[in-house]
Amino acid sequence: MSNASRKATLATMLCLALLTAGGCSRTQHSMATGGALGAGGGAVVAAATGGGVLGGALVGGALGTGAGYLVSRH
Repeated sequence: MSNASRKATLATMLCLALLTAGGCSRTQHSMATGGALGAGGGAVVAAATGGGVLGGALVGGALGTGAGYLVSRH
């Protein structure tokens, strides 16, 4: 896949994610935001420590989703 195709695919995915986020409840929005932030943070920490980036993103995303759920309940 060419670089231009990757960028177009990513842009399409982001647009679809933004469109669907409009119909989310407060809890779903908090969970999605927490998951995205957690996945990004987990990937960065894993890359900085020499760990697996995918694993770091998965763990961070799971923790962030849970944290988003807890935050939305208070």
